[in-house]
Amino acid sequence: MSKRDYYEVLGVSKSAGKDEIKKAYRKLSKQYHPDLNKEPGADEKFKEIAEAYEVLSDDSKRASYDQFGHEGPSQGGFGGAGGFGGFEDIFSSFFGGGGRRSDPNAPRKGDDLQYRMNISFEDAVFGKQTEIEIPKDETCDTCHGSGAKPGTSPKTCSTCSGSGQINQAVDTPFGRMVNRRTCNTCRGTGKIIPEKCSTCHGSGTVQKRKKIKVTIPAGVDDGQQLRVSGQGEPGINGGPAGDLYIVFNVRDHEYFERDGDDIYYELKLTFPQAALGDEIEVPTIHGKVKLKIPAGTQSGAQFRIKDKGVKNVHGYGTGHQYVIVKVVTPSKLTEKQKQLLRDFAEISGDIPEEQSSSLFDKIKKTLKGE
Repeated sequence: MSKRDYYEVLGVSKSAGKDEIKKAYRKLSKQYHPDLNKEPGADEKFKEIAEAYEVLSDDSKRASYDQFGHEGPSQGGFGGAGGFGGFEDIFSSFFGGGGRRSDPNAPRKGDDLQYRMNISFEDAVFGKQTEIEIPKDETCDTCHGSGAKPGTSPKTCSTCSGSGQINQAVDTPFGRMVNRRTCNTCRGTGKIIPEKCSTCHGSGTVQKRKKIKVTIPAGVDDGQQLRVSGQGEPGINGGPAGDLYIVFNVRDHEYFERDGDDIYYELKLTFPQAALGDEIEVPTIHGKVKLKIPAGTQSGAQFRIKDKGVKNVHGYGTGHQYVIVKVVTPSKLTEKQKQLLRDFAEISGDIPEEQSSSLFDKIKKTLKGE
């Protein structure tokens, strides 16, 4: 099944800026996060969204994707003459033949692994030393990865002479051609194991649960990933191990909201505080600070507390905290409070038509369909 266009996945245009892409990703990732959305297919949708954001949020990957499509970011562009390695590979692409094939016994890097780590808002901001335990294949200690019983060793496959392939002549309308296919005897490995290791049964690896120390970088954001070199699957034929990619899922905070390196906080004020001004303590992720509220502050006003946001994960300074004011209207008033408000309204020349609480209750019930 072909991949969907990354811009389509995030629901943005090809001319979208980084902020628009980030905003779309944050909205969709929360909507389809596996911990929040238990509908079938939500996990795959979340992976698709994360993959699209990883490419479109990186300038070089995005440029490569815009030019070459999905092959760009995954393969780093095309190599050789238009991506083919010669006539033999072109022939193979049309007729399904073998073409050139790497040595099956050559050292190869092991597969990469991915681990999703749920972390708190605070751990994402300040970083943390922690430890995770993951199931992964490890080189068998009994046979040291050979797959053969101790005291024995793998043998070169006599069917394919160690190439991992066999040639088969095929008569076609174009003449007699040679088709290469994977050797059935050794299954393409180029070797057979007469006496298999009793521990790993010939695979050369055993699955274990391994504890790995991880440093969560300060400033990491939801959906970002950390590469832990050499902690993936073991290499093949003596090759290097793959890497472990840790994807961070940052839990929401009770009252802080993050946007990049900035933090937003909604501050509720009473009418007297907003009208007359006040000096109050405001919580930040770094501790409480005093904030002066000017007289006449309107609901929706915004104040900046410098350098009280998140330290940039790449070391590019620290964000700020923005305080958004919300003036709260009291729902229950004493008779004295009502009279004071009537006096205030009279002085202001704006006398309201008061509604009784019973009528208000009736309106609420009407709106609710009761």
